[in-house]
Amino acid sequence: MLIRLTPRATLAAAVLSVLALTASACGSDSGSDAKGSDSPGASEAPDLNLISDGTLTVCSDVPYPPFEDFDKTSDTGFKGFDIDIVSAIAEQLDLKVAIKDSSFDALQSGLALNTSQCDLAASAMTITPEREEKIGFSDGYYDSEQSLLVPSDSSIASIDDLDGVKLGVQKGTTGEAYANEHASGAEIVVFPSDGEMYSAIKAGGVDALLQDLPVNLDHQNDPKASGQFKVVETYDTGESYGLAMKKDNTALIDAVDEALQTLRDSGDYQKIYDTYFATDQ
Repeated sequence: MLIRLTPRATLAAAVLSVLALTASACGSDSGSDAKGSDSPGASEAPDLNLISDGTLTVCSDVPYPPFEDFDKTSDTGFKGFDIDIVSAIAEQLDLKVAIKDSSFDALQSGLALNTSQCDLAASAMTITPEREEKIGFSDGYYDSEQSLLVPSDSSIASIDDLDGVKLGVQKGTTGEAYANEHASGAEIVVFPSDGEMYSAIKAGGVDALLQDLPVNLDHQNDPKASGQFKVVETYDTGESYGLAMKKDNTALIDAVDEALQTLRDSGDYQKIYDTYFATDQ
């Protein structure tokens, strides 16, 4: 049976049809937006794969002044060049920072990182091909030399004077590697940390220390030692320190590199550097 529509009914049907099309179009747009917002990386910060959300957990071998040392008065409980650098990086990434003391061997071997004890290792660690096989590194943030520290009244003037001498080095460091290669006549004594090395030379347990120049300079200038020690030789080994992370955590490595570059561009890196290493001319 044919049904004749009145003009009023025809208009109502047309309006309903338009409303239905509009609702359909809005629903389509909404679905597209939702899908886009759920898409990985869509206008979201990258997932840095941190072991604790909102916090950059940093491992460091302490003490190793001027790079890291204990400081009960600071918010982190630590101080030093590395501590200031990672704190500034964390601020750039809008993260809190937590510092944990760790053995250097666990850091340079990748054990502490690969077992998720920390997100990042900041411990005056030289970037080497051997270490890069196990861990990832940021861009270099500090260039260093090796050096030889002896008591001020010692007759040792160079690495050539170490035959039969007890030479202290730290396990797993480039200083240990350099000593093994260039101080073959020395009796090399390996310590787990600089703190124990420094205590040993003060007690006369070793006759010299071979390690990073800034650390030996810190011992040379130690006001508590009253000029008891001196750096007699330095060695340009072309070393550059890097901040270590899990090798496969490329998001964190990239974020740290970007933050480092921002610190350099803003001049903040230089301010931190000058705090620890600037010298009066």
